[in-house]
Amino acid sequence: MTLDVLDTNVLVRFLVGDNTAQKKQAEQWFKEGESGKRKIVVLPIVVAEGSFVLESFYKKRREEIANAFEIFLSQRWLQVAERDTLLSLWKWYREGLHFVDSFLLAWARLNAGRVLTFDKELLVINNHHERK
Repeated sequence: MTLDVLDTNVLVRFLVGDNTAQKKQAEQWFKEGESGKRKIVVLPIVVAEGSFVLESFYKKRREEIANAFEIFLSQRWLQVAERDTLLSLWKWYREGLHFVDSFLLAWARLNAGRVLTFDKELLVINNHHERK
């Protein structure tokens, strides 16, 4: 079995489908991953870049982006680094926080921590979380 780390362009082509040949290749790799022929690793940096590209270049709505990633990252045959954090961050992303801020909040909450920040919006969310 091969071990492969997924690049952002493969993920974006799969989700958007604007290049038919590349989408078919991505689908083939994912079928091989699902069948156990290849191990596909998804890193948080790829999800971060993917969400940025989908929002800025493809003008996708945050709701669409969050829904697509929630489905994709839930696939158990994928080896997703920080899976729980990546699946938890979309609440704040949908509400307008940047991906990285959403990731930090999700990670902090999953680990009973908080985010050290000067960002006023994050401070409000952190303080609200601490009172719970």
